[in-house]
Amino acid sequence: MPRARLAAPDRLPHRPFPGLRRFPGLRSFPRLRSRRRGPVVPELAGRAGRLPRALGLAVVVLAGAWLGLLAVGNVRVPVGPMDTTMALRPSLSGGTKINVAPLGSLSLDSHVAPVRLDVDVDRLDPVRSRALVDHPERLSGLQQEVAQDVEHGTLDLAVRSGVAVVSGATALGLAVYRRARPALAAGGLALTLLAASGASAYATWNPDSVLEPRFSGLLSSAPSVVGNARSIVTEFDVYQKELARLVTNVTKLYDTASTLPAYQPDPTTIRVLHVSDIHLNPASWKIIGSLVEQYKVNVIVDSGDTMDHGTAAENGFLDPVGDLGVPYVWVRGNHDSLATQRYLERFRNVRVLDDGRAVTVAGLRFAGTGDPQYTPDRTAVPGGDAAERLAGARLASALRGQRAAGTPVDIAVAHEPVAARGTDGEVPLVLCGHLHHEGTQILPHGTRLRMEGSTGGSGLRAVEHRYPAPVEASILYVDRDSHRLQAWDEIRLGGLGQTTAEVSRHLPEENQPGATPDPSPGTPSAAVSPSAP
Repeated sequence: MPRARLAAPDRLPHRPFPGLRRFPGLRSFPRLRSRRRGPVVPELAGRAGRLPRALGLAVVVLAGAWLGLLAVGNVRVPVGPMDTTMALRPSLSGGTKINVAPLGSLSLDSHVAPVRLDVDVDRLDPVRSRALVDHPERLSGLQQEVAQDVEHGTLDLAVRSGVAVVSGATALGLAVYRRARPALAAGGLALTLLAASGASAYATWNPDSVLEPRFSGLLSSAPSVVGNARSIVTEFDVYQKELARLVTNVTKLYDTASTLPAYQPDPTTIRVLHVSDIHLNPASWKIIGSLVEQYKVNVIVDSGDTMDHGTAAENGFLDPVGDLGVPYVWVRGNHDSLATQRYLERFRNVRVLDDGRAVTVAGLRFAGTGDPQYTPDRTAVPGGDAAERLAGARLASALRGQRAAGTPVDIAVAHEPVAARGTDGEVPLVLCGHLHHEGTQILPHGTRLRMEGSTGGSGLRAVEHRYPAPVEASILYVDRDSHRLQAWDEIRLGGLGQTTAEVSRHLPEENQPGATPDPSPGTPSAAVSPSAP
């Protein structure tokens, strides 16, 4: 006997309960559906799956665009006498990086976007370089040539990068989803992301970033790429000219690295090497000697704490000062004693500044005072700040006396920043140290305070912390005619056990293109706070 086939539950005929026949109105009520089955469950499941699908698509877009840029997102461009490769790379901070293998790199804060422009200088074309050497008159047109080369390269790079990100994201989308629609969506989103990044770079473009590059590797020890301070202030007024100048200097750098000629400093610039807080680090003397030779330094200024305890047993540490070959201007720090000061006074090239004493060295007028505190055990003396303010007031009084006598001071020197701030309005520039980190501040009455880090990498204290303190010094470029600061280079070397090197160029605000003239002491100026200790 054949079995009766049961209908599916949803297909069972609708037969109302017999008792409902007595109440015809109840038949119009909608039929109740099971919670386990019905259209509500698939709708909830679809909503819950949208977020993972969106995250997966985002990963495909980013990964595909990145792979596309790595594979084909670069162009080879001849820029002047050099062959370069330009490429866009993902980055959290943006900017431009110019790699000059094997000499190092230059980093520019040119823009803020999730992409970085990498320019690799592959080689210096010998034919084009020799043509410039044999026909120096062609250098006059090099700026325009370089600007045109960079413009063409940038346009080619934009087109190639667009094709690269779309191709990479689309190909990865096909491999993951195996369907055309989500793959094309990934390619479109990748192109949108690249366009948004380009818009962000355009909106935040900083053409003056080339004025303050950061050098690393062997480039950090090549002053020929830095140029002279006066040309930086007067000639870099348009970005194309700035970029051309930079490329020209890199060309010269290759010639310098290959022939190693003697570097001739700009005769209109006085180079001052500012060091501080050596703290008995013997490696500091080799670093200082190298900087003196490389940058053709005219005078060294040491703002104190050369010693660690100031005892007579440490005096022999100071003997290399006499072999540096340039004048050495020094003030006493809180780790230096009067015995240290008397020992240094014996050297012919040393000029000790104390109690407002002024001297003329290398064409500049210096005045300074030693630290009134002597705390080699690092103790905090009650009323110490009051003593520093008093020392600063005495130094300011001496500066006023020098100006009244017709011999105004160009640079004041103190060890502690509190004392240095007391000279505000009496001198254009005051140098100090003590806090083991560099910083610059425009004081309310126009004096620029320049604080140096530790040239000794904090001395023996370098091993006290997880990360060693860096070795820091500065080259100050002072105009020989006006005796005003034109620019400075911050030199930062890796601390104990590290081999990094970086040089950063900085310009005073008044020397930036389009800025107002240099404020004179006594004129209020906006303050720029130094970095935190």
